[in-house]
Amino acid sequence: MLLTAEFWVAAAFVIFLALAAKAGAFSMITKGLDSRAKRVRHELDEAKRLREEAAAVLADYKRRRTEAEKEAEAIVASAREEAERLAEEGHQRLNDFVARRTKAAEAKIAQAETQAAARVRAAAADAAVQVSETILRERMQGEAAQSLIKTSLGEVKSRLQA
Repeated sequence: MLLTAEFWVAAAFVIFLALAAKAGAFSMITKGLDSRAKRVRHELDEAKRLREEAAAVLADYKRRRTEAEKEAEAIVASAREEAERLAEEGHQRLNDFVARRTKAAEAKIAQAETQAAARVRAAAADAAVQVSETILRERMQGEAAQSLIKTSLGEVKSRLQA
């Protein structure tokens, strides 16, 4: 048994482990493993913190997006209301303009009718005066007839113009 290769490999391994233990290799290995474990734990904590921060940022983004969508809807609704109000206001102004123009046209027509009636009366009065004058000249002669004609013509003219 002492001459087999496996025995000497096992003995060399035990001696190596004893020397390594005496030199402090095991404490260095455990310190290295502990420091690595601490570093991994720290990295895991950092990753967890970053994940929570990312979740908070995502929630904030979703909240802001929702608020922005609501604000956009409110702006669109306000713009629609404003457009409807402006259209109604424009329609009302157009109706008022048409009503004013119609009223002005009716007033001009009434004025034209009044002027036309006055002209017709004046023309009728002039015609009546001329016809009366012609008839009276033919039938009445003399100075008395002339003064009668003048007074009656003045009366007829003033009555027809009134």
